[in-house]
Formats: sequence, C-alpha cells, structure tokens
Amino acid sequence: QVQLVESGGGLVQAGGSLRLSCAASGRTFSSHALGWFRQAPGKEREFVAAVSNSGGITDNADSVKGRFTISRDNSKNTVDLQMNNLKPKDTAVYYCHVTFRNLDYWGQGTQVTVSS
Repeated sequence: QVQLVESGGGLVQAGGSLRLSCAASGRTFSSHALGWFRQAPGKEREFVAAVSNSGGITDNADSVKGRFTISRDNSKNTVDLQMNNLKPKDTAVYYCHVTFRNLDYWGQGTQVTVSS
C-alpha cells in the first residue's frame, strides 16, 4: 500500500523560509518522479515542483522559480521542498505526489500560511 506523509508546514512571515518533507512508504520510488502540488482556498490544485527519479532533473512552476528547491533522498524514500522568500500568495495546503502504475497518489497535505 502506497502512503505519502508530509510534514514541515506552519505559519511564517513574508520573506521567511520553510522546509517541507514527504516520506513515502509501501514501496521504493527510486524509479519514479516525485512532485509537490498546492491548493489555496477556493482554487484548484496546482503544480509546484517535480524531481526526476535520480534527482538530477527538476522542474518548478514559474511562480516559485528562484525561491523553491525540490530535492530527494532515495536512500530514505523522501522528497523535500525548501521554500525561501515566502509570500502571502504561497499560502496553501501542500501535497506530495507520485504516479505509480498509472495511479496518482497524494499525501494528506500540510498547511503553509504566510502572513504579510
């Protein structure tokens, strides 16, 4: 059974930093890309960042480029999202994601709130 568990969210002032972590269990995902999405109140879930199976290739949404960095540790089956220079518009629930055998798996989400 695939399970993703996020942690690291919280309340931070604008300009601050947070580091989110996602621990995957149920199988090893070293052959799969991993990603982060977010959903703000009243809005659709949107892509934030993704990292290739080896960690060598990353992709970020334009809205977070230069501020967020995604990384993974295949030995621990984890994927992290370092978020710097946070803005109030980054306020959302952040979700870890993996596609495994053509099925999308999501964590329960972790709340990030950025105050102005």
